[in-house]
Amino acid sequence: MSAPTRKRRWLTICALAASAALVATPAGAASGRTSPFGARALARLAAERAQSTGAVTPKATAEDDDGGNEADEIAEGADQYAEARTSPGIVAPGAYGAAWTSLTDLPSTGGSWRNITDLPYNSDDSRYRDIDSNSSGGSGNVTGRMAAMAADDDGYVYAGSAGGGVWRSRSGGGHWQPISDRLSSQSTGALALDGAGRLWLGTGEATTNADAYLGSGVYVLSDPHHGTFSSRRRVGGDELESTTIHELRFGGGKVWAATSEGVWSHSTRTLGGAWKLEFAPNPDYLPGGSLASDPSAAYKNIANDIAIDPKDPDKVILAVGWRSGDDYNGFYTQDSKGSWQRITSGFGDLPTDADNVGNVTFARSADGSRYYAIDQSPEQLNTNPDSGLEGIYRAASPSGPWTKIADYRQLAADGSALTSSGYMPGVQAWYNQFLTVDPSDPGHVYAGLEEVYETKDGGGTWSTVGPYWNFNFSCWSIDPAKQTGDCNQTTHSDQHGVAIGRYHGKSFVYVGNDGGVYKRPVDGSQDTSGHATDWTSLNDGTIDTLQYYSVGIGKDLTYGGVSVTGGLQDNGQSILRGNDTVMGSDFGGDGGDTLTDPANGCDLAEEYVYLAIQVTQNCAVNDGSWITDATKATSYNVAPADNATGEARFIAPLAADLKDSSTWIAGGRHIWVQTHGYAIRSGDEWKSVYDLGAGRTATAVAASGGKVYAAWCGPCNNQGFARGISVGNADGTGWHDIALPATGADGTVPNRYLSGFAVDPKNADHVFLAVNGFSRHWTEGPGAGVGHVFESTDGGTTWKDISANLPDVPANSAVVTPNGGLAVATDLGVVYRAPGRTRWERVGSLPAVAVLQLKLGPDGSTLYAATHGRGIYTIRVRDCS
Repeated sequence: MSAPTRKRRWLTICALAASAALVATPAGAASGRTSPFGARALARLAAERAQSTGAVTPKATAEDDDGGNEADEIAEGADQYAEARTSPGIVAPGAYGAAWTSLTDLPSTGGSWRNITDLPYNSDDSRYRDIDSNSSGGSGNVTGRMAAMAADDDGYVYAGSAGGGVWRSRSGGGHWQPISDRLSSQSTGALALDGAGRLWLGTGEATTNADAYLGSGVYVLSDPHHGTFSSRRRVGGDELESTTIHELRFGGGKVWAATSEGVWSHSTRTLGGAWKLEFAPNPDYLPGGSLASDPSAAYKNIANDIAIDPKDPDKVILAVGWRSGDDYNGFYTQDSKGSWQRITSGFGDLPTDADNVGNVTFARSADGSRYYAIDQSPEQLNTNPDSGLEGIYRAASPSGPWTKIADYRQLAADGSALTSSGYMPGVQAWYNQFLTVDPSDPGHVYAGLEEVYETKDGGGTWSTVGPYWNFNFSCWSIDPAKQTGDCNQTTHSDQHGVAIGRYHGKSFVYVGNDGGVYKRPVDGSQDTSGHATDWTSLNDGTIDTLQYYSVGIGKDLTYGGVSVTGGLQDNGQSILRGNDTVMGSDFGGDGGDTLTDPANGCDLAEEYVYLAIQVTQNCAVNDGSWITDATKATSYNVAPADNATGEARFIAPLAADLKDSSTWIAGGRHIWVQTHGYAIRSGDEWKSVYDLGAGRTATAVAASGGKVYAAWCGPCNNQGFARGISVGNADGTGWHDIALPATGADGTVPNRYLSGFAVDPKNADHVFLAVNGFSRHWTEGPGAGVGHVFESTDGGTTWKDISANLPDVPANSAVVTPNGGLAVATDLGVVYRAPGRTRWERVGSLPAVAVLQLKLGPDGSTLYAATHGRGIYTIRVRDCS
């Protein structure tokens, strides 16, 4: 799939990846969007230019018009990562907390991890301005997704990432340091400063997207200027463990938390004692309730925000509801007896019917004279091909009446970059939302959806100060001598967090999105189109929250050392060459699995999603000349046929034979083999060597010396989940399914998601299997079984559980080290079993971050770990011994 298509689909996949939310999305919960993706955006730009200049345009393919259902695809990606961790049932709260305790109790190996991606990552790097990159879009330096922001008037800024913890800047942004590494959850839901200057952290990202991880509760940092978060400063007991927290609000001496399990409150004066459940619309679905084991339980008590009147803290409005719709969705307030009642009238323009109240964000002015709200509508999400946004609203009191001050059409007409790409503002309003009011002006508001919008007159007029990107504007140019042509820098897309603070006496707005943190003066400048001219990326490399799915390593034949690359959530493919001080991005969109030639790090293949594979043999270095000459492109689309038919998983498996780097294995419904290595130029060069069967898709593949292992699931969700292993040869002979007990009996491979193989390079019949999910202690589903690592010495015919003292935590991948040891990547770090031993040790002391893939460097002396929230780390293999 070409990059310009990927540029279009960057919007849709930003929310995809993988959900550790511990339950799969219930059937029918996702919306039904019908907007096609259409032709590649940049190819269209090139075609328009060609009409006037006679230039040659890049050739379009069938993939360029791969009509699709956007919201269904978002939901499907979310389902698939959740399936890996939940199927065949649901998982009880506390699983990750227990696993973290067990992991930290393990003995540790020697050595320590080194972060190699803690340097700037330039998404506009002109070295990689190839057809498949997003270079020149205007996002500049990026890092991983930021879920929440906070800032004070002393120049301190706090950024809460999706999976890499909380970070502090003492200089108005930049020069960051992590301050939550000692916590058992590195997933941020909310950050808030109270009147006493304390920093409150609600863990568990609450964007209901694919790779949101559950939290371990709420924590307070009394001295945020100097201290770090500690488990000793958790507020209350374990009531909010294994929830997500959307917002923390203060009023009447209490902190209120809008969580995935209702609305809770706690005294801000006394941090001990239990949280009080203020309201849950469906309490029977809460943990311990009669319906707690229902597959839809996690979607029955979602709270999004709380509005509290500072003049009368007893006046509280709750915004409650699942973004795809449920009967309980709505706004609630207390009656004279203290009972919570749904608001059904007197609210003005802000809807009160369940169909039109979804994800909601409130904001109020510092003087309490103005309130604002964003409302995402389930009905719009399910039926409107343009947007899921119901509107933005204003009121003098949280009780209303509310007046609509913007809808998606108005925002689209005020300088949005989305309209020329075929979308409308709010297309992902269930995922992208923030709202804040300038403390010095009740009419000055910043709103975040996919883009950043600003109004200075209370909503009468709006400007798109942070457009989605610059590609469709007349100021844009592919010129590699310029970062964004004649356009100004913008922010990364997909907004989540916002704060206003002061530094050296000047006010700034700080926004957090899928590309990290950006700032501009609160009263900044705009061009004639209403686009800001003064955004600054604060992703200076000292903050590394990059969310990798994969890693690839090869010798750098040009600069020496090694070239390291990896696929990222919504930040394309990063590449770090041997002499680099700044990483570049040679492929855009999302990055999935990665292959790199150990002998030449510029020979690499990158999967986008669903087996959409691109290959390059020069690191995708290009001067931009492809825009006028299609033959100048240096990357090629080589997707096997399962990509076009949709019969591959969102992040589909891709591997090279251990003994022959020119033989590649890819898995969808079919097991695909191609033998041209990095010289492949067409998807037609793949050969299907085995059909797993209708409804089945590969979850892991591996090969050594022509022997191929393939794991699959089908169905892959809780309804009838099934898994299996197929074994055969790369030449298409000898294929057969391994007989696995359907129920995952004790000592056998569990009936859970099979996530990775590690083949002994000395013996292709000796193979290890990593198993995801949680054992039956936590999982209420048929055949959940026990164990996470299994071994076969007879080519996969029989398996033995070798988990021993391994914590009960999802295992993602494994690698056999040169000394015969075994390293395993888990959702909470890396473990190692030395050769001849049966017990596991913890490798180093990574924070509580998911490690999705392990790879060995070209000489086998270094282990590389792709984390989903803290970048790529390395450790010497000998230090694991």
